[in-house]
Amino acid sequence: MPCTTILVGKNASYDGSTMMARNEDSPSGIFTSKKFTVINPKDQPRHYVSKISKVEIELPDNPMRYTSMPDAPSTQGVWGEAGINEVNVAMSETETITSNPRVLGADPLVKGGIGEEDYLTIVLPYIHSAREGVIRLGKLHEQFGTYEMNGIGFQDVDEVWWLESIGGHHWIAKRVPDDEAVVMPNQQGIDFLDLADALGLGKDNLCSRDLAAFIEENHLDLTLAEDREGPVAEDTAFDCRSAFGSHDDADHVYNTPRAWYMLRYLNPRTWVWEGADADYTPMSDDLPWCMVPERKVTPEDIKYMLSSHYQGTPYDPYLSYGDKSAKGAYRSIGINRNDFMALLQMRPDQPEESRAVEWVAYASNAFNTMVPFYANVERTPEYLANTTGTVSTDNFYWTSRLIAAMADASYNKSLFHLERYEEAVLSAARALVNGYDAKLAAEPDAASRAALREEANTAIAAMLQEKAADTLDKVLFELSSQMKNAYSRSDA
Repeated sequence: MPCTTILVGKNASYDGSTMMARNEDSPSGIFTSKKFTVINPKDQPRHYVSKISKVEIELPDNPMRYTSMPDAPSTQGVWGEAGINEVNVAMSETETITSNPRVLGADPLVKGGIGEEDYLTIVLPYIHSAREGVIRLGKLHEQFGTYEMNGIGFQDVDEVWWLESIGGHHWIAKRVPDDEAVVMPNQQGIDFLDLADALGLGKDNLCSRDLAAFIEENHLDLTLAEDREGPVAEDTAFDCRSAFGSHDDADHVYNTPRAWYMLRYLNPRTWVWEGADADYTPMSDDLPWCMVPERKVTPEDIKYMLSSHYQGTPYDPYLSYGDKSAKGAYRSIGINRNDFMALLQMRPDQPEESRAVEWVAYASNAFNTMVPFYANVERTPEYLANTTGTVSTDNFYWTSRLIAAMADASYNKSLFHLERYEEAVLSAARALVNGYDAKLAAEPDAASRAALREEANTAIAAMLQEKAADTLDKVLFELSSQMKNAYSRSDA
């Protein structure tokens, strides 16, 4: 899927949380409806069959409960995409990434392998740490192969890891430094990998065990001879992008501008981002995979970046003043084809059973709001779970789609309604979570705490439904007032 990802280490976040967020975007010409659900162990398959590749996999008989964001309806497979399991391990999949003919010729993609449709279902219910998730998926890649190039995130309360597939069977993975944040568009992202660590202790880097041999046998290392010190297997900063990534003109329209805008937001003064003396531009191929942000990152910061359409730059498609020659030049992050955004947060200052929070937004991020829910529950609110393929204002997905389409067509009139909507929902949701955190801390009975978490989610969803309906009414009024058959004289 064409998506955008942000990963935040625990020391780079505002409250010590690890955070991982991603937009799922449909391919051009498609809009995929989604729902927020819980998969209980009794509903988890033991014999898995992929609808796309037809691969069959025997799964362990001890799955854990987990949240999921499947397609609604799931006619083309599950596509679970993002979730948190009952031991507070999260997974976000996938960021479709690019490669090059040298890699794909050396290790061709596998038509009957595994891919985005399958990953969450065959990995998340069985892992107890982010590192364990990397290792399980890496082994599945080696065993079954994959039919596409992907990046996948794993997270627990202490660590965030990012795995990238290399050809049909190989893979690399890197732990996000605790004090840094990662931004990922749809291209191979990890810039440098410590292969000595990955093939040795595996402290902060992991990879296929035969990766060094694969690189050497297929002449993938593009390091100049005079810069090469020792064998590839001992390289502590192997240039992954040159070896495994793409270098296409299309990246400079579709991918690098997104990374540039997000890094610019996180580090506005560290580097020069515009002009003749810029350190980095929207077309730079050497944008860092991760950076220490200039201040700590909040969920609201992440939502803003994942809603971006290059506000404050000449590239904004909604630009209404100044030089418009570059207007809409680059692919926005918040686009019409956003299906959902899931921001997965592990809060270290909360008890384990209420630590995990899943923030959810549906439809185009430029015109929606996100809302947090406790993830350690056995069911999710109907307003977010009852999505079907039929348009209805009885659920958050379709209400969000309607708001976005109408607001886009009445942008100048509707923008302030959307700003108020997002602030009102975020403020009310945070107040509810704060209140229920306090109630949970005071409740000694485990069963009562479980009921409180579901009660909290129900209250959050009720608040959300009320405010979404009110915003839909307002943007519908603004768009109706702009109809071409409007006439100012009343009948009376």
